[in-house]
Amino acid sequence: MRTTPVLLPILSRGKHRTPRRGACFMEYASYLAGEKWSDHPSCTDPSLASLARMVNDCTSDAARGHLVTMIPSVIGLTGDGTITAIRLAVRAASAALPIASEGRQRALAAGLLRCDELLAGWGESGSSSSRALIRSALEDTPGASSWAGEFLQSMGSVSVGTIPFMSEAIIRTAVVGIADACVQDSNQRLRELLALAIADCTAESSLVPSIRELQPTP
Repeated sequence: MRTTPVLLPILSRGKHRTPRRGACFMEYASYLAGEKWSDHPSCTDPSLASLARMVNDCTSDAARGHLVTMIPSVIGLTGDGTITAIRLAVRAASAALPIASEGRQRALAAGLLRCDELLAGWGESGSSSSRALIRSALEDTPGASSWAGEFLQSMGSVSVGTIPFMSEAIIRTAVVGIADACVQDSNQRLRELLALAIADCTAESSLVPSIRELQPTP
């Protein structure tokens, strides 16, 4: 018979040495998955794990407990490499763009345009939903979108090797942008973003081909 663990960590901000000192979202996932204690467990895609850690740390202490029920859902979602990173960056940036500060709006709009460029030449099943999110978000913020378009004209193309770093930066900017936005429901927005990202990865696990098997068209 399965038994209830004697000790369950308390969900809290930051990195923790042991479960007795608390746990961030991904440390809790490593604990439930039976892995070595870590905030970077192998049971979850790195980009999804990054988003989860950021949401955990940017959610208020009073609201963080509402994230606990989602922790088991990330276990086993190992993602599909680079395309997962891009799609999660799109999900996060499109959620943050309408409410973020002007400076972050510009950075996020530029990130979305880059993601759109990368998705443009790939299979329809792997890019259509993400590109629809991009279009909708950019249409809602024409000023930031115009600035980003002009800015990117002077920049070079993005290589596949730099995509994980780009996606990480977009995710971080997006989550902080939501947390710092002048809205009353930032905690709820962060929770909903993480839930949607988990749903994306769950669907992707069976629908999206590996990035290694796809090459953008010239």
